[in-house]
Amino acid sequence: QVHLVESGGGSVQAEGSLRLSCVVSGNTDTRYCMGWFRQAPGKEREGVAIIHYAGGDTYYATSVKGRFTASRDKNVNTTVYLQMNSLKPEDTAMYYCAASSFTYGGYCYATAARFPIWGQGTQVTVSS
Repeated sequence: QVHLVESGGGSVQAEGSLRLSCVVSGNTDTRYCMGWFRQAPGKEREGVAIIHYAGGDTYYATSVKGRFTASRDKNVNTTVYLQMNSLKPEDTAMYYCAASSFTYGGYCYATAARFPIWGQGTQVTVSS
């Protein structure tokens, strides 16, 4: 069983930065894919960044490419990060960390339906 706890959300002005953290505990199988998703009111949950925990391969949504960076720390308290720069008002959403052991050909899925384990979420609000 894997347990995820996010932190680091908050309110910033446009062009500001935030760093989200997701502490992973429990059965930290290194085959896991870790995902950052977000959901704004009235919108579907969308994949923002996906990182393969063992290999470090990453995927980014087009809307955040070049501004967001996902990374992971495989030390004692395994943690996954999402560095968010040049934030825009449209980045405002609840951000969730998620974990999955589902892969295809060694690659991670980028859809929420393939991630069965979720954190509680952390709110990010960007003002103009």
